[in-house]
Amino acid sequence: MADAVTAATGRSAEAAGGHDWQAWQDSWDRQQEWYMPDREERFRVMLDMVEALVGPAPRVLDLACGTGSITDRLLRRFPDSTSTGVDLDPALLTIARGHFAGDSRVTFVTADLKDPHWRAALPYDTYDAVLTATALHWLHSEDLAVLYGQLAPLVRPGGVFMNADHMPDPATPRINAAERAHRHAGMDRAREAGALDWADWWAVAAADPALAEPTKRRYEIYGEHADGDTPPADWHAATLRGAGFAEARTVWRSPSDALVLGLK
Repeated sequence: MADAVTAATGRSAEAAGGHDWQAWQDSWDRQQEWYMPDREERFRVMLDMVEALVGPAPRVLDLACGTGSITDRLLRRFPDSTSTGVDLDPALLTIARGHFAGDSRVTFVTADLKDPHWRAALPYDTYDAVLTATALHWLHSEDLAVLYGQLAPLVRPGGVFMNADHMPDPATPRINAAERAHRHAGMDRAREAGALDWADWWAVAAADPALAEPTKRRYEIYGEHADGDTPPADWHAATLRGAGFAEARTVWRSPSDALVLGLK
């Protein structure tokens, strides 16, 4: 298992022993990049649009924040920003809280986005930007539409909401199939070179003393993996406008994913 920890974190098992939260943050990033080699590009465009529309010192809600990947990039680019991370996953929140411990710019909240009262746990009534990436696909579209309606009042006038996620175009099935086959061939090559997939990463986390109990609890909440449907980007834009955003459209896309922005 020591070798598995080293593979997951890029550091020795002793260094990773549940306390080197930077190592766990890095390992999460690498696991996610196995699925999305263009992950950093979507973050870059997301923060470009934050700066363009609300400036370089935003108050941000990092929605379904996981380990705080968006918050990490936000604070490095905009040191005067603040972030509230909200998630339900106890293991990922353990990593996030450990990684950002002592940083007064960051607050984390445990909340279930399916709970109609989840916003009551937030420290602020409004935010300049609400940001999320590769997280809301576990919601079915009817639940996501409800969530978009709940988010609209949280975004101040002139503020933004952005969601980067898997948003394939149903009108192009042959293109989608070819892209998927090409992407998965690359993933297979990376796997052979030692990349960890979702299941492998969680197996290593479950073996870490500091993450074993939170990982057990996250499986009690989610099971192996919960997937909703994946409506196209046009659906997201139209639903955001219906929820009260003045403008909404795609601001970045790859062959399979998109970043949709709603402007209040």
